[in-house]
Order: sequence, then C-alpha cells, then structure tokens
Amino acid sequence: MRLEANIFTLPSLFFLVAGTAYGIFTGWSEWVGLTCILLTFGMFIMVGIYFKMLAKRHGMRAEDDNDGEISQLSGEQGVYAPWSWWPLPLALGGALAFTAMAVGWWLMVPAAVIGVVGLCGWVMEFSTGRHAH
Repeated sequence: MRLEANIFTLPSLFFLVAGTAYGIFTGWSEWVGLTCILLTFGMFIMVGIYFKMLAKRHGMRAEDDNDGEISQLSGEQGVYAPWSWWPLPLALGGALAFTAMAVGWWLMVPAAVIGVVGLCGWVMEFSTGRHAH
C-alpha cells in the first residue's frame, strides 16, 4: 500500500504548491480557482493518508512482494454481500437525483430519501438477518 499512498501524496504536494503560486500570481483576489486547487490538494492528501493507514494496519501484501508466487493470493479476498438487493434502491435514488437536475429540484427530496434508505440498507446489511455478525 506504500506505492498507492505515494501515488496520492506526491500529487497533493504539487497541488499545494500550485494553489499557493496561483494565489500569489492572482494577488489572492480570484477565490474560485484557488479554492478548487486547494480542495484538490485536500482530496489527494485525504486518500494518501488513508492508504498510509491501511499500509500500517495490514502490512505488506502479496502484490508488494517482488519474489511472490501466485499461490500467495489464494484464499478469501474480502467480504461481499451475497444476493444483495440494496444497490437497486440506491441506483434508483441516484437516477432520480440526476433526473431532478433536468426536471425540477422538487424531485431531489424523494431522490435523497430513497438514496439514503438504500445506502443505509446496504451498509447495515450484515447487521441483521442471516448474515449478522
């Protein structure tokens, strides 16, 4: 995960320097571009820090070993929701939200409700029923 962390951390430094230079060259008077560049810095550094935390927590993966064998990747790779229906209401909420931008903003309220219900159901799927922890 160290490589993935560096892929996001190094560009974040570029956006920090670019945002500072942009602010200096515009006399700190053009706030939209400066805000966008600094938010891009924040996005990159946030993902980079997350990958660094994952690297610390999980250690070296089989993909990171240059002398690794294919058999090191065998076994369980993660926990996936079997036979989940929750992505459908979530997709319906997203589709309604995009439709709301074209039709009218009043449609955003039911889109948000359906989307939040679908997201909560998908996140909490393993907390109830047959697959409860």
